[in-house]
Amino acid sequence: MNKLSRREELKNCAASLFRKKGYSATSVRDIAKEMGMEAPSLYNHIRSKKEILEELLIELGNAFVGGMKEIKEAPISSIQKLERIVGLHVKLTIEHTDAISLITSEYVHLDGKCAKDYRALRDRYESDLRKIIKSCIKEGEIKQVNVELAMFSILSTLRWLYSWYSKNKNMNPIALEQEMIKNLIEGIRK
Repeated sequence: MNKLSRREELKNCAASLFRKKGYSATSVRDIAKEMGMEAPSLYNHIRSKKEILEELLIELGNAFVGGMKEIKEAPISSIQKLERIVGLHVKLTIEHTDAISLITSEYVHLDGKCAKDYRALRDRYESDLRKIIKSCIKEGEIKQVNVELAMFSILSTLRWLYSWYSKNKNMNPIALEQEMIKNLIEGIRK
């Protein structure tokens, strides 16, 4: 197993605190204390608390967009792509449970170029998901559904999966993925 760099440890620690206390209520001093350091020492690794949040959210956005790119390019049916998207969310939730929690509410603290970049990643991902759902309908793989509502329902459930998973970490990842596919896709499958 690879040892995390001090910066990665710091980001993981901050993500955990942001999740527990909220971004606004978490201070640099809180992060330093949790890391076993003095607050001024933390600035050897970061410029600001906001920098950590920005990195966490942009890295996640890139992970989702990168995963979506692989899924889109795979020579599989549209319904299989939709299933793989569920799998992507399960995988990233398991790997980054605390950081995933930030996408539901803490993204509002982004501003400037970072906020614009994050929105662009999110919009690109949602656009690709929308196209896959439309392809599923066109190919007769799922029922005629309201595309926006289907996308919203799927993403809302997947974005909050971290909350359930953090209390049920003993569930096998493959079983979790299969259960989520059954719950999210079987209801709209033809």
